[in-house]
Amino acid sequence: MLSVEQRAIIKATVPLLETGGEALTTHFYRMMLNEYPEVRPLFNQAHQASGDQPRALANGVLMYARHIDQLEQLGGLVGQIINKHVALQILPEHYPIVGKCLLRAIEEVLGSDIATPEVIAAWAGAYGQLADILIGAEESLYQQKARAAGGWRGTREFRLARREQESCEITSFYFVPVDGLPVLKAEPGQYIGLRLFIDGAEQRRNYSLSALCDGLGYRISVKREQGGKVSNYLHDQLVVGDTLQLFPPSGEFTLTASDKPLVLISGGVGITPTLAMLEAALQTQRPVRFIHCARNASVHAFRAWVDGLAERHPQLQRFYCYGEGQDAHHADAVGLLNQDLLGQWLGHARDVDVYFLGPKGFMGAIKRQLKGLGVPEQQSRYEFFGPAAALE
Repeated sequence: MLSVEQRAIIKATVPLLETGGEALTTHFYRMMLNEYPEVRPLFNQAHQASGDQPRALANGVLMYARHIDQLEQLGGLVGQIINKHVALQILPEHYPIVGKCLLRAIEEVLGSDIATPEVIAAWAGAYGQLADILIGAEESLYQQKARAAGGWRGTREFRLARREQESCEITSFYFVPVDGLPVLKAEPGQYIGLRLFIDGAEQRRNYSLSALCDGLGYRISVKREQGGKVSNYLHDQLVVGDTLQLFPPSGEFTLTASDKPLVLISGGVGITPTLAMLEAALQTQRPVRFIHCARNASVHAFRAWVDGLAERHPQLQRFYCYGEGQDAHHADAVGLLNQDLLGQWLGHARDVDVYFLGPKGFMGAIKRQLKGLGVPEQQSRYEFFGPAAALE
């Protein structure tokens, strides 16, 4: 339990985190990954290089420090962290490594004049408090998934049963368990963790499930990323019959049962979790508007499938926006999706449930447009593929 004095010290460091938190977390990651190679598989090196991971951690540390007196004010942030940790199998033994490196980074970046013994003691207590919360919640979730029908704990071996090209950039991969037993049914919108070895080095990644789970296997649809170690391996080297290890499905960004009209908005590979949501929604009577933005027709995945659903389900309306003009005849609009166009595609309804995913800039624009159109903010939901970031 943190003392009143320690809470005051933590809150007093907020201005330092606002101005120098990213430098601190960048130093922290560099130190930890160099000195503790066993934790490297838990972190996407591309997110390190881009600065997204240090930026996300700095934001999380800042939020924690601001609300150290009222942790309930952190809202869904804790749940998001817990689910991502479970998807990658973060374990109690990883927490002391992180804590040790974080305290060292505070000392080395802030210097002894600021990082006094009292400050370090306060942050050690604060980190210990947070670690206990996360470890306890993660253990509960691990047990829940292990006890559920088709569930398991840790890794389970799966075989690639099929792969299918969906666009010039996106390929779908169908996995079935080697043991032939049922699998844990995932909620539409959840993701699954992969553990594989590339050139002898362990890699772990999360990928959204792009189809409703039938209890027999899972489908992910992966975009080839330039320089992406895992995405390029999956595209170029993983063949039918190969095996790898999967962790149970996780994620809180799931389709909520409702009678309200549903709006699914995606950009690029952000389409993947909306596909499972669309399948689930069409099993009900709720109206659905499906809006997808792509650069052009060649990178537009799953168009024929969505078009087929629209022909069979009168409750579904679909709209496509292409950023480039050469395929204008294939799209409902060309250019960037703006508020006027989005308003037209929403029709008169504003009391709707909206789920949107895509690149950060795209999501920021959609969030502003929905607010400008009068869609209730609490009914506008989104999730980041990589490290969380602010959309403002």
